[in-house]
Parts: sequence; structure tokens; C-alpha cells
Amino acid sequence: MKPFIIAGITRGNIFSPNHIGNDAAIFNLTASCLREKGCIVNEYSEFTLQKENIREQYIFNMVRDLESIHILQNYEKEGRQVVNSAFGIKNCTREKMTRLLLKNKIPHPLSLILPTNEDPTGALEKAGLEHCWIKRGDFHAIHREDVTYVRNRQEACEILKEYAHRGIPTAVINEHLGGDLIKFYGVTGTGFFHWFYPSSNSHSKFGLEQINGTAKGFTLNLEHLKDVCNQAAEVLNIHIYGGDCIVAETGEVRLIDFNDWPSFAPCREEAAPHIAQRIYELISQ
Repeated sequence: MKPFIIAGITRGNIFSPNHIGNDAAIFNLTASCLREKGCIVNEYSEFTLQKENIREQYIFNMVRDLESIHILQNYEKEGRQVVNSAFGIKNCTREKMTRLLLKNKIPHPLSLILPTNEDPTGALEKAGLEHCWIKRGDFHAIHREDVTYVRNRQEACEILKEYAHRGIPTAVINEHLGGDLIKFYGVTGTGFFHWFYPSSNSHSKFGLEQINGTAKGFTLNLEHLKDVCNQAAEVLNIHIYGGDCIVAETGEVRLIDFNDWPSFAPCREEAAPHIAQRIYELISQ
């Protein structure tokens, strides 16, 4: 049997805020694990993807640029196998993700999707939102300000004005949830799942985890959390994922973020073989 020849597409540095080295590390480990399985892995950058025709039938990728996503979507339409699917990556942009999770009744905070060039005061008052999170709706977070905690409606108005000035058309507004913040990483079809309290190990991208403070250790039904995450992954059409959730004092779990192929920084040595195995299984079908 001939070895699978796979293209691996790295993530552009601009889409790895404060995690350039971590994103590169999980990509490299995954490529090494695939080679150990006998695969030939040809590595490309997002820049190369946009300038040249990638000819491999099988592709794994960490892309985030909208042009890169569009190119990979076209490859998928041609019948190529792409992991994570570029359609799934697009689903993880904030507005699309929020709509899909809410539509499919995945546990999630009360959320509004608003144009940034309009006064949000009336909508916030109607929803009863005061303390909340303002997140750019069109894309993933690149800058610290793309996800901002606000304490009142006036602050919310100012953030939306700033987004409009930057050319961001919509914002997702999530209610602030009190409780324990948990970060998690998973790979569908493998049983791999890793979680931790970021307040316990100072793991952070923009330092926003401190808003919820030190975790109190509220009762967590881990199997329920895994089920919720696997449901979200299926709804969003991704296999390699990570994200954040809040565990309330009652034990209720709600997802506040869900990402296609994060850095797996706290667990990448353990995760990489599972990621490679999942890619191998998907291209072998």
C-alpha cells in the first residue's frame, strides 16, 4: 500500500496572538506523528497556500485567514479531504458559532448579535444585560480588544463604536457568567479530552481569565462536559478543538468559546498522537 501523501498547512503568525511558538509546536508534533505512521507530509504556510496550487488530495491545516479558508473550501468541493474542514473553521468565527450553538440548544450564555454602528442601549436593557462580554462577530480574536469585558452599558457603547471604527460590522454580546472558568481540549473519535482551571496554572492568551477569579472547585460532571463538547464539535463540523466553559455553583455547564485547532499548549505531547490518529482515520475512509 502506498503511503498517504498529506499537505500540512501552518497558521499565519498574525492569527496566533501570544501563541506563535505553541501553535507551531502542536503542528510540528502532529506532522511527526503522521510520519511515524508512514505518511509523507509536505508542509506549507498560509502564504504559500494563497500563492500556489496545493496538489495533495489530503490536507490537515491550522489556517485562519479568510482567503485561506475559501481556498480550502474549494478544495473540499473538489472532493479533497481537509481536517479540520474549512467549513468548520468558518463556523467557529464568533457570529456563526453563536448562531449555530444557540440554534442547536448547546448550553451557552444569553447572547445578542448587534451591528456595531448602532446604539446597543435599548437591546441591552431589554435583555437585562449590564456586565457582559463584547466580542467581534466577524472573525476570531486577533487583538486583545477583540474580546472585552464591560461593566455597564456605557462601556458597551464605547466598545461597539471602537469596533465600528475598525471596520468590524457586528459584535456578539454574551452575558457574564459567574462560576469556575475551565479550559478544555479534545479530539473527536479518540477519547482524548483534557481540561484544567487556568487560574491554577496562569495559562492565558490575553489575561481575561482573571475576571472570573480563582476557581472554587464547583462540582463538575466531566462526562456531561465531554458530551456537550462533542455535540458542539459535531454541530460546528470540526474534529480537533478546544475552548472555554463556565461551571456554575449548581454544576451547570455552559460553553463560552469553542475553537478549531487551538495550541494544546498544556497537553500537546499527549494530544499530538491522538490528533494524528484522527487525521489518519479520516483520510483512510
